[in-house]
Amino acid sequence: MQTTLQFLKDLQKNNNRDWFDKNRARYEESKAQMLFLTEVLINEIRGFDSTIPAISPKDCMFRIFRDVRFSKDKRPYKTNMGTAISKGGRKFNFAGYYIHIEPGNSFVGGGIWNPPAPVLKAIRMGIYENAQDFKELINDKDFASVYPEIIGDSLKTAPKGFDKEFEDIALLRHKSYAFTQTLSDDTILSEGLVDELTDKLLLLQPVNQLINSFIEDNL
Repeated sequence: MQTTLQFLKDLQKNNNRDWFDKNRARYEESKAQMLFLTEVLINEIRGFDSTIPAISPKDCMFRIFRDVRFSKDKRPYKTNMGTAISKGGRKFNFAGYYIHIEPGNSFVGGGIWNPPAPVLKAIRMGIYENAQDFKELINDKDFASVYPEIIGDSLKTAPKGFDKEFEDIALLRHKSYAFTQTLSDDTILSEGLVDELTDKLLLLQPVNQLINSFIEDNL
């Protein structure tokens, strides 16, 4: 992944269209490298998660072009490359697996990030009815050593329609049910990258499976 990391480092310093156009060949090479990694990981994940179809890597990888229409930040390009592997690729309303490559800020993770309101309510209902099962998975020693917390924003009070006195109300306040683990640049450049990612993604499978059962049962 040396090509990809170096391109992204240079893009961080030159986030403008003129530079990008002059370095488009480097971008295409980096994109191809990321697509290849995605293809390898799809095959690895399908070995332990039968719900993942033989999806195209292009349906999993996010575009590098930023939507600046409603943003004060007018830089045209993301300075990372990301790929989401789930039942529907990157356009998913199910829990899945995510890889983010960014110099000095890479990470691996999964779960579900900022789902739409009906999906979020379905997950909360599932946790409300199966809190012990959910807690056992996220508090498992091996899982928690890699993914110690649910990331993202939370409500300050109980979500609408749920009992404020519920023993595990803190679990229902989350707006996302996602988990991440940082990766060093050395790890991204190592020969053991695929094995490292696969081991960490494997830990997510039981949690993803439970979250997705909540979605399917309550929507």
